[in-house]
Amino acid sequence: MHDQLATPESCAARQVPSPRRRERGVQLVVLLTAAMMGVEIVVGYATHSMALLADGWHMATHVGALGLASVAYWVSRRFAGHRAFAFGTGKVRALAGYTSAVALGLVAIAMVVESVERLLRPHAIDFVSSLPVAVLGLVVNLVSVFLLHSHDDDDDDDHDGEHDHNHRAAFMHVVADAFTSVLAIAALLAGRFLGWAWLDAVSGIVGGFVILKWGVGLSRSAAYELLDVSLSSAVEDEIRVVLEALDDVRVRDLHVWSLGGGKKSCVVTLVTAAPQDTRRYRQALGRFELTHLTIEVQRCEEGHGHVALG
Repeated sequence: MHDQLATPESCAARQVPSPRRRERGVQLVVLLTAAMMGVEIVVGYATHSMALLADGWHMATHVGALGLASVAYWVSRRFAGHRAFAFGTGKVRALAGYTSAVALGLVAIAMVVESVERLLRPHAIDFVSSLPVAVLGLVVNLVSVFLLHSHDDDDDDDHDGEHDHNHRAAFMHVVADAFTSVLAIAALLAGRFLGWAWLDAVSGIVGGFVILKWGVGLSRSAAYELLDVSLSSAVEDEIRVVLEALDDVRVRDLHVWSLGGGKKSCVVTLVTAAPQDTRRYRQALGRFELTHLTIEVQRCEEGHGHVALG
């Protein structure tokens, strides 16, 4: 006895477009970030401020990453019902999130290398001209953080924010921008009023290592989803307990993994001397909200030691 079913509710959910509010939020942030990026890079070169320049180039990579996030939302929405995507397009967002995380890590390494060079070979910094631009950059970053955060919280069509690696990557990029802006402002203030010009380069090094850590963590979580790493042994244990509470059912094989976008898939093989209609087993697992559920039932003739396929 073999059955594979996605419930009507889950089928409908698969056809629902990806959250448009998040997509619009990302698009607005791309425009803001691109404009501020240009200003910071130009002023950073003109004033010889490594902190400002690092923030500007950091923003440049974020423009690309955020653009990728926007494209990922469009692709996942456009091909949501396409037959080529057997389990939907949820992992398109995970792939974009992983790519953005890698970009975040590369930028962090570049920041550290450039900052070390500036620390060894200091440049004269125009603190008066660069400080206002750094402050403006922080304002833009905070507005971007607000846009992404508010579009996430207010979205009533999707409740899987913690699973949307694409949105999380975009959010982490703007948070990293805000963090580097704060470091840049602190370094420029210290350089102007305390004469600590070296702090400009040190801020780039500190910021680079912190951002690198964020990038590694984000890439790891996105990679787990892309590689179908088991969601949690606790979830599988719960499913096993629920199924084995039915008659004499024993779970022979069980796999649960993420499909992206907060959706889960489950494949389970049951052994029982009195097989029931598979709808009973599906109903028992209803609370787990499994988008794709495949159930195979094997009949055993002599307890659970001998199995004959039914």
